[in-house]
Amino acid sequence: MPPVVSSADAPAVHAQQPGVRYGPALTLLASLFFMWGFITVINNTLLPHLRSVFELSYTQTTLIESVWFIAYFVASIPSAKLIERIGYQKSLVTGLLIMAAGACGMMLAASIPSYGVTLVMLFVIASGITLLQVAANPYVAVVGKPETASSRLNLVQALNSAGTMLAPLFGAYLILGRSKGGTATAGTVLTEAERMADAHSVILPYGLVAVVLVILAVIIAKFPLPAMGSAGSRVAKEERKHLSLWNHRNLVFGVPAIFIYLIAEIGVANLFVNFTSQPGIGNNEVMWWIVNAFNSIIGVIGINPFALPSLDVFTPQDAGNHLAFLWGGMMVGRFVGSAIMHRFDAGNVLAFFSIGAFAVMMITVFAHGPVAMWSLILVGLFHSIMFPTIFTLGIKGLGPLTEEGSGLLVMAIAGGALVIVQGWIADNYGLQTSFLLTAACELYVLFYALWGSKVTNAVPDPVPAAAE
Repeated sequence: MPPVVSSADAPAVHAQQPGVRYGPALTLLASLFFMWGFITVINNTLLPHLRSVFELSYTQTTLIESVWFIAYFVASIPSAKLIERIGYQKSLVTGLLIMAAGACGMMLAASIPSYGVTLVMLFVIASGITLLQVAANPYVAVVGKPETASSRLNLVQALNSAGTMLAPLFGAYLILGRSKGGTATAGTVLTEAERMADAHSVILPYGLVAVVLVILAVIIAKFPLPAMGSAGSRVAKEERKHLSLWNHRNLVFGVPAIFIYLIAEIGVANLFVNFTSQPGIGNNEVMWWIVNAFNSIIGVIGINPFALPSLDVFTPQDAGNHLAFLWGGMMVGRFVGSAIMHRFDAGNVLAFFSIGAFAVMMITVFAHGPVAMWSLILVGLFHSIMFPTIFTLGIKGLGPLTEEGSGLLVMAIAGGALVIVQGWIADNYGLQTSFLLTAACELYVLFYALWGSKVTNAVPDPVPAAAE
């Protein structure tokens, strides 16, 4: 039974209610996209940090991220039921407070320190994000014209990418930059005292995150979000009795497309720091010239805070700073993709981006030095439009089944949990070889774009409810 993401104030399907301005609400929701992107990507700098603190294998390290994405699968149905019970706006506030509680729990885990408590608290934070995702993604996708849904969700997701771009800089400075493991060269063995001190470096950044989340929860609670009528939901429930999600090819193949795409995105992000800080990848003479040339340009322009660290040695902190380029590419790609989709079919654009992603991942696997590093960074540009475009193509033509379809697509985000498979490949066959899994994922996205996303058995949208 698919999760039902409906409630008395759930969004009507592709409903633009007369006299209601959605701009301010969508702007506020964009801040939520920013925050959950920011918090999710802090993990990418947290993982190499925890690997040194707890002396973890790649498999144990990626298990941390697997626990994070298991929360999407476990919490999706309860989130849908909570939205049905307490309403859309209160659910957003609840999600933010759950995330804040998890951030406070991370401070406790760092104080002990405890690998087990860390896993539990990351699960709590991810559960809060799941609640936000179940509500916010369908809202943005269905409020407005159906033909611009992909463009609209890509635009809002660009703010998510802004959060993911800034998070590595935040994490590299406040976590890796303030820890012995984050500033040491590869192979350095930490003493017990150094590992304890490194664990404590997590307390400040998660304390700041908790404060911001509480403030945002207060703002959401007091903001006059547009009320969504319940009449349309009642009509849709009657219509759903005679319809089946399994008749819609774009959804049936869209759910595994989201699942598989998340394996690719999360695998790249999680292993980026470990990969680029290896000798012969980021730490080489050519890379030294590139970074110093970049810093010279930054100095001439006068924006020195964005300068990259000197590469006498290429530490995990340096690699964490370069992770910002990966997420920056995703942000740029979503802005560009949003504009392109006003003129070109979303499925064709998705096919082009998936071919690009496959090409750069094959370069990453077989190249060396800065070429391998920058090709891995470039995959962020090609990954940029994949999630929002697959999501909107997946719910296209579902009519009154849109809410259930959206719930299934959100559950599919749990695919990120299978990043542990890439960790196992890295442990047994080599870190660089493990990116062949990513390349294989891009091929499925290409299949979905060219054939799986084609709409079958489209049904009319339900009549939108009147504004309350």
